[in-house]
Amino acid sequence: MNSPDIFGQAVLDYFQNGKAVDILVKSQDFDDDIIPVNYLFRNYKEMPKIEQRALDLTNGKILDVGCCAGSHALHLQEQNKSVLAIDVSEGAVKTSKLRGVKKAEVQDFFSIKKQKFDTVLMLMNGSGIIGKLKNLNNFFTHLRNILKPEGKALLDSSDLRYLFDTDEDGGIWVNPGQYYGELTYQIGYKNNWSAPFDWLYIDFESLKLAATANNFTCELVQKGTHYDYLAMLKPS
Repeated sequence: MNSPDIFGQAVLDYFQNGKAVDILVKSQDFDDDIIPVNYLFRNYKEMPKIEQRALDLTNGKILDVGCCAGSHALHLQEQNKSVLAIDVSEGAVKTSKLRGVKKAEVQDFFSIKKQKFDTVLMLMNGSGIIGKLKNLNNFFTHLRNILKPEGKALLDSSDLRYLFDTDEDGGIWVNPGQYYGELTYQIGYKNNWSAPFDWLYIDFESLKLAATANNFTCELVQKGTHYDYLAMLKPS
């Protein structure tokens, strides 16, 4: 049985009706949370500084990964930039097109082939789709395959260390063998729930270490206001 298109249902409802109930977020590691659907429709001025900086740094042929309601792609179009917006959610892609995104496709990032981009944009915890630390090598291999030689990826994430208890040496109390930024989520909307999925938050030093091991440079472009950051990845 296919998992319900939670984000797609929510953003379509909001676009068509001007309102939608919150998206619910469950994790076994933390208290339940919500995502207000109107947040997914914010304009450039309403975006966090990290997102604004990432959008300002894009150039050339751009891939917007996980476009959701298309807010980032719409801003880039307004700047006369060439952008392809992709999402695994059919409803999100439909909403993006209805809002005016010219190029939007239902596409999984890891399935992209025979295309090369100058900028790969991965925002709103773009590292999440990597899933687990063990998938980082595969991520960098695929990123190299879709980036032009002088291309770059702009990715944001957060260091979740602040959420955990630490020992005297700064170690974190988590399950043995599990990185503290590896989470499993379920999202719900109107009594429909997704299947559980893995989502990765990665601290900058771990990202930089993996980048170096895969012959990428990793630059800390900007720190956010709450343990988040924007990184620029380039093949070296």
